[in-house]
Amino acid sequence: MNLLSNLLFLFFLCIYSADSADPVYYFCNEDSKTYAGSQTSRNIDVLLNKLVSGTAQNGFIATSYGVGKYQIYGLAQCRGDVSKDDCSVCIQDAVENIRDHCANRADARIWYDYCFLRYSTVKFFGDVDTSGLYLYNVENVTDPDVFNQKLGDLMDRISSEAVKPGSKGLGKGKTDISSFVRLYALVQCTRDLSELNCAQLCM
Repeated sequence: MNLLSNLLFLFFLCIYSADSADPVYYFCNEDSKTYAGSQTSRNIDVLLNKLVSGTAQNGFIATSYGVGKYQIYGLAQCRGDVSKDDCSVCIQDAVENIRDHCANRADARIWYDYCFLRYSTVKFFGDVDTSGLYLYNVENVTDPDVFNQKLGDLMDRISSEAVKPGSKGLGKGKTDISSFVRLYALVQCTRDLSELNCAQLCM
């Protein structure tokens, strides 16, 4: 099963409250088995350390380690509005948890509220993947037509923000559905995507 390789967060009417070390979701490709002590496994360990140090500097890194069939590609990114300290903690948690949850797998991804991390033996940088991970609020709205109109307008606005230069692929905003209900939304493209690809994903 191929899940998001290029992260697009869509969070609305949702409050996520969990310990920072708890991932929102993770995926381990069962067809990518390796074993402890192998060259692939050792390269993954080195790559994960590179992702931690690289992300701490600017909130994003896409890099690789190794050569030939043992080469591992990795990407780590924090949400565009997250502080350096929170970003660093999130990526360190991601590395620790992906090692636990996806031990001996050469293709894995992990999602947090603040960050995302992926590695694979296949080069995925810049590729658009429209398969997805969906998290949604199961509560009903009193007026679906008003809700859908407000949501559509809000998503159009923040999607436009996400592709602006300097946005780091982030767009976020809010709108009032009624006098006592406020709708929040956020979109986030991974920064290896071109502006065009990010715009296509946000449409």
